[in-house]
Amino acid sequence: MLSFKPLTSDTWPDLQVLFGEKGACEGCWCMYWRLTNKEYESNKGTNNRLKFRELVAQSQPLGILAFENGIPVGWCTVSPRETFIRLENSRLFKRIDDEPVWSICCLFVYKTHRRKGLSTRLIQEASSYAFEKGAQVVEAYPVVPKKDKMPSAFAWVGFAHAFENIGFQKVAQPSETRLIMRLERQ
Repeated sequence: MLSFKPLTSDTWPDLQVLFGEKGACEGCWCMYWRLTNKEYESNKGTNNRLKFRELVAQSQPLGILAFENGIPVGWCTVSPRETFIRLENSRLFKRIDDEPVWSICCLFVYKTHRRKGLSTRLIQEASSYAFEKGAQVVEAYPVVPKKDKMPSAFAWVGFAHAFENIGFQKVAQPSETRLIMRLERQ
């Protein structure tokens, strides 16, 4: 049975279990979008984990964990866009208007739970969480794969179809393989 909880000090140990020693992807610890490239590279691993733990300790809204029978199996980050420094400075994903948005820019699903629809559920839960916290618009930057099979390592921003499944609409296509999509509060 699936359940979902926001990342808090209480669920931090669950995130550590899910991400493992390597921090999900080569020491990222969900800090890729939150730091400049130089800061990110110099902090890979333990320092990124410590930086992310500090954000958790500050009770910032950071994202949603998925559990199956109490075991952590997935993660989706969602926070106000301005907290993602690299996103704010991106030429590819520059703001399309002045609308204050929350951004979903990272998903991590444990390998045994991939290709089973969990990403869509995580996106749905993360969007609901953002709306509960006051967001009016949730924005995402998914990939549009060129081939039927894409390595999971390149899917960490999510696939467009997973966002479409819950009502996200394409608002821009900054490249052949990347979209900017939005879901507005109902």
